[in-house]
Amino acid sequence: MRTELASEPGDAARPNEDFAAVGLPASGQGGSLVVLDGVTPPKAGTGCLHSVPWFTARLGGALTELTVSLPDVPLVEALSRAIARTAAAHASTCDLSHPRTPQATVVVARWDPDAVEYLVLSDSALLLESPDGVVTPVLDDRLALLPRSALVSDAVVDATLRNQEGGFFTAAADPSVAGLAVAGTLPRPEVRALAALTDGATRWVERFGEGDWTDCFHVVRKEGPQALVDRVRTLERADSAGAFPGRSKRHDDATVVYVEF
Repeated sequence: MRTELASEPGDAARPNEDFAAVGLPASGQGGSLVVLDGVTPPKAGTGCLHSVPWFTARLGGALTELTVSLPDVPLVEALSRAIARTAAAHASTCDLSHPRTPQATVVVARWDPDAVEYLVLSDSALLLESPDGVVTPVLDDRLALLPRSALVSDAVVDATLRNQEGGFFTAAADPSVAGLAVAGTLPRPEVRALAALTDGATRWVERFGEGDWTDCFHVVRKEGPQALVDRVRTLERADSAGAFPGRSKRHDDATVVYVEF
């Protein structure tokens, strides 16, 4: 099995708010990957004493441990338990009801000799490649499908769309949100390789249109995760005139994990 990982902050002066891990059980049978993209908070605050990197490390660490140590627990339940565990770690000191309490997008995949399970929540992406080379994206597109007119400000989004029906969902403090993730299972022989990407890396497809998901997967497989991140950074630096609207940051944290069976 081949595994490769690249994660780079959008700004070297700020902590990376992404989290990535690959877990391999001691039995040597199967494994899992976890990729989180922490949601950068507004300057107005979050009601929490802790940083986004603190939150993603806690949630990502719990999710990695649970997916490896409890292989019979479905991924939706594992995410629910990880959210509950993380919430309990700061419920006594922080206002977890605040709409901007620390939160993250989630990609999880777990495999064994028989099956590949997957879960995606919010706007990170999971790409699955079949033995004949067909690449299938697994996406939670609820945020992407919202009209731009609905995203006029942080205040409007927080009041009407964030973690609400008709809007979009992230992993924050409510364990039940795990049940709203895009999740499924495929027979293990139907998946040859997979890649998980935060939206800082999916810009190569979604913002800059340099290729489709198959092209993106081929870059990662042939050149490695860091090559995709480097390509995105080159495109961002060239976009000094803001030719590609809709980006809240010129550079975003970018993470890519690749697994080939």
